[in-house]
Amino acid sequence: MATVTLHDAGARKKPIDAGTTGLGVAALCVLAFLYTPIATLIVFSFNSNPITRLPLEDFTFDWYTRALGNPDLMTAVWNSVFVGVSAVMICLAIGIPTALALDRHDFPGKTVFRRLVILPITLPGLITGVSMLTFFRSVGMDLSILTVIIGHGTALTAIVVTNVFARLQRFDRRIEEASADLGARPWQTFRHVTLPNIRSAIIGSSLISFTLSFDEIPVTFFLTGRDNTLPMYIWSVIRRGITPEINAVGTIIVIISITLILISVFMMHRENDRAGPVRRTR
Repeated sequence: MATVTLHDAGARKKPIDAGTTGLGVAALCVLAFLYTPIATLIVFSFNSNPITRLPLEDFTFDWYTRALGNPDLMTAVWNSVFVGVSAVMICLAIGIPTALALDRHDFPGKTVFRRLVILPITLPGLITGVSMLTFFRSVGMDLSILTVIIGHGTALTAIVVTNVFARLQRFDRRIEEASADLGARPWQTFRHVTLPNIRSAIIGSSLISFTLSFDEIPVTFFLTGRDNTLPMYIWSVIRRGITPEINAVGTIIVIISITLILISVFMMHRENDRAGPVRRTR
């Protein structure tokens, strides 16, 4: 009888945490809701049946071979890569000096300017696309890959600004002062001291910007000319029905996008851990 009582008392000391269990179940449900469609896309990209429906048939890589051998599709892929890389260059050229100005200088309207800088990325892509289209039409500029690049660069610059600015807030300015005391010129201090310390933020924000540019549809839809990007090509194809080739391309995009995002997140977290606490802004 005593043994049973001790056993019951021990069981009462370790009750099941209903809150933790509930959060775990909720998290699994959210992950299933988000990633079940992606998993379905990947599964059907290896299905030999040309019609996307159950039941699944034989396992095959034929759709990947056909997709990579499609000249129109590959042209669209390279257009998307070119647009993404070019847009990242615009984002870096504008975003890094802007972040430095926000961190290092006080000027009238600085607080308002900080809010306005992030406005393009907070606006719906539809609004950004229509606005850019109206601007290009008003200046008589024909739609082309160039207009798409400018549109993506305009919409995504805020990502570089916010990430680099956040990293600069954790940067110890005394290191720059020490460099100046040792006789280094401003550009030498920036190259050898400042740039290495904000490098991970630059790389991380560049990867995120490239991923978003590569997958962008609303802005591209209004600004593209005769040359298709990959999202526009896929959109035009699926209007006639989903094909296994599109499933294969979608799977490749998912893998590349997840890889780039994971790399960027890892690098930013590692740099934040090294940087220490955030210093107070002026």
